[in-house]
This record gives sequence, C-alpha cells and structure tokens, in this order.
Amino acid sequence: MDLHVVGKKGITYFRFAKRPLASQRTDIGDKPTATHAAELVGPLVAQFASGGVDAVEVVFAQFRSAVSTPPTVLRILPVTPPRLEGEKVGRLDRSNLPTVQHSTFYLLKPSAEAILEQLLPLYVRNQVYRALVETTAAFYGAQRTAMKNATDNAGDMLDVLNRTYNRARQAQITQEIAEIVGGAEALKG
Repeated sequence: MDLHVVGKKGITYFRFAKRPLASQRTDIGDKPTATHAAELVGPLVAQFASGGVDAVEVVFAQFRSAVSTPPTVLRILPVTPPRLEGEKVGRLDRSNLPTVQHSTFYLLKPSAEAILEQLLPLYVRNQVYRALVETTAAFYGAQRTAMKNATDNAGDMLDVLNRTYNRARQAQITQEIAEIVGGAEALKG
C-alpha cells in the first residue's frame, strides 16, 4: 500500500508512525482547486491504468456539520456503478449485474465509450476535489467551534473574576467601615 499524503498533519503523523510515504504535498493549503485535484490524481490514474495499483482510495474528513466531520474512506478507482433498486449491499462485478430493460432509446454521439472515456477522468478528479474541499470545510468548522468555545470560556472567566474582584472590594470597604466605626467608638469612650 502506497501512501500519498496531503497536508502537514498527515505527513507528521505518518513520519512519527515510521510509515514510508510515496509522495507528500503541503502546497495546497486551505484553498484547493480542481487543478490541485488533477495534479494529485493524474499519476494515480496512470498507475491504475497500467496495473501498478489495484485500487485508489481517498481518506478525508467528511463535512456534515461544524461539529460532525467523521473520517471517511472513498474508493475512487475502480469506479463501481451505483447500487440498483432492490439490490443487496455488496460489491458488484460484471457477472452478477442485472440486465435492465429501458423503454427509452438514446442516440449517443460520439459513442457511449467515447463519452465515458471523457467523463470518467473528470469524475475521478472531482471526487478528489470533493475530498479536498470537504476536508477544508471540516477544518474551518473545527476552527470556528474551537474559537467559539474559547470565547465562551473567556466570557465565563471574566464573569468569575469580576465577581471575585467585587467580593474582595466589598470586603475591603466593609473592613474599612468597621475600623472607622471602631475608631469613633474608641474616641467616645
């Protein structure tokens, strides 16, 4: 299994775990583009097409909400067709695909193979781009949540410190009044 890692945290983790990296990228940052995705996936598609690798999977933080970003594994190569209605969950291969009768006839120009040849690389690139964008969104969501928690905690600390200061100030004033009253009583008597 070859690891192609994007980002400083992942690179640091796998270096610490003493896992060899096939490639590493730190130049993408927080603004991924489709060009970045194409640069990442191009060599992997070539290796897959030549038989150098059996599968390509992307591991990323799927963005569901600012507080829910579970790690997700997405297989991008080989591309598997979506499940058909009523089909049991599992892997598909060409031998057990049901034949579907369509009542509509489509004329495809150029041929279906030529269209698929153009669309599949775009699909694979867009899946990698999706992973990059969702990871960035997950990062920003986590950062926003952390900053909100820090702000809330700072507000709570300010409230506690204000109360403590006011109690100390009130105790000092009470003590000074007691000393003045005690001094006045001593002079009277």
